Amino acid sequence: MKQEKPKKQTKFSVLRFLSEPGKGRKVDALDIHTVLFAQGDPASSLYYIQKGKVKLTVVSKSGKEAVIAVLGDGNFFGEGCLAAQKQRMSTATCMAASIITRIDKATVVETLQAEASFSELLLSYMLTRTMRIEEDLVDQLFNSSEKRLARALLLLANFGKEGKPETVIPKISQETLAEMIGTTRSRVSFFMNKFRRLGFIEYNGTLQIHSSLLNVVLHD
Repeated sequence: MKQEKPKKQTKFSVLRFLSEPGKGRKVDALDIHTVLFAQGDPASSLYYIQKGKVKLTVVSKSGKEAVIAVLGDGNFFGEGCLAAQKQRMSTATCMAASIITRIDKATVVETLQAEASFSELLLSYMLTRTMRIEEDLVDQLFNSSEKRLARALLLLANFGKEGKPETVIPKISQETLAEMIGTTRSRVSFFMNKFRRLGFIEYNGTLQIHSSLLNVVLHD
């Protein structure tokens, strides 16, 4: 009797794991304004942005809302579930049409234990995210609202990251920008008009960011 050869095990691919559906993984194409989870929901999964933009917002007991992060391609969110977080501390909403991978907590934990390449990627992301949060805090404490707005726009366009910046970014309201940098909509409107007048940005339906906007951040 001919003995069957054992099936060859497929080599683990981080890219395939994050971009394709499978055990404990679901991939969704979502429209703008889709809410992925709300503040207070059970925290049971990790999310990965294949393409698109997602904002994280928090609402205080008095009803005041603040944007705590705007995330783009290649970013994770919802990682609090891995640190024994029972409930979501924020609300995640699509700011543009997006392709999002949702991974159950159990699958994430199993893969972290079994695959070093995935562990290294997630650890690297978490360290980078921590550094970004520290930079945001310094920005909020010491920089003017004009500089904070310029930095927020540059980050939305991926200036300072690996790869070519996305100079044209999805439409974003002045209210959202105001929530991101902790100021009023009228101040954002004033500075946006100033930036446009100086040729740092263009907006007419879409928002285009020029590298010259860096002058605002670097100028003392």
